[in-house]
Amino acid sequence: MAAAATTARLLNNGTKIPAVGYGVYELPNSRQTSQLVTHALQSGYRHVDTAAMYDNEEATGRGIHDSGLPRAQIFVTTKLSANRGYQETLDEFHQSLQKLALDYVDLYLIHSPYGGPAKRLESWKAMEKLHHDGLVKSIGVSNFGVHHLKELLEHCTIKPVVNQIELHPWQTQPNITAFCRDHGIAIEAYSPLVRAEKKHDPTLTSIGHKHGKSWAQVLIRWSLQHEYVPLTKTSTEARIRQNLDVFDFKLGVDDMQALDALNEDLHLEWDPTTAD
Repeated sequence: MAAAATTARLLNNGTKIPAVGYGVYELPNSRQTSQLVTHALQSGYRHVDTAAMYDNEEATGRGIHDSGLPRAQIFVTTKLSANRGYQETLDEFHQSLQKLALDYVDLYLIHSPYGGPAKRLESWKAMEKLHHDGLVKSIGVSNFGVHHLKELLEHCTIKPVVNQIELHPWQTQPNITAFCRDHGIAIEAYSPLVRAEKKHDPTLTSIGHKHGKSWAQVLIRWSLQHEYVPLTKTSTEARIRQNLDVFDFKLGVDDMQALDALNEDLHLEWDPTTAD
């Protein structure tokens, strides 16, 4: 697991983000979630992803503290729930920081572009202030389409370091990923395991058998080889460890092409990338 703890992507502001994250979407604000976060960190993860909208920041913060790891070794992400304005963004961030019981977060994201251009830009200006004040190491966005990113890049003084979007072989979002790469914005992949909906897909299982790996490990490896940062999520401790055991094999060109060919523009929930 040592390699997993040290493998990272370089962001456009010179900081590094661990290459695989543990996400807590849909996990309750409970002791069990705290224990899962602690287990993930003690298993080698160094990257935890939560959000105000998930309503589990307190449990996530407890899990981080209970891990016993130095704060500087853990990359913590949380997200602004909605674009409501400058002061509202500052207020919500401080509520998140209090719930997490941390002095700063490593990455703060706008969770979606909903709210319209004016509110998006107000929120971003507030996030730039949080960065200047040292409360946030890096700032970025989630679920932004190309037109949202263009709008932001025209007005920002600090460039977003990441765009977190739904990504897996059945949803490859080529226009957004190409734009992000062209502009030095790292790409985080949420729902990289397709919520297990495709675990019996014959292409996926065949590749897994060839490499002696699970279907989930193949999907995580696919993300990594596209240079995405996958955010894995499971409430099973054994799978937490297994999902990080992906640095000892590599998918071949034929494997990657076969997986890429599965794209069917599948969205598992929402698609804010098309919002006004």
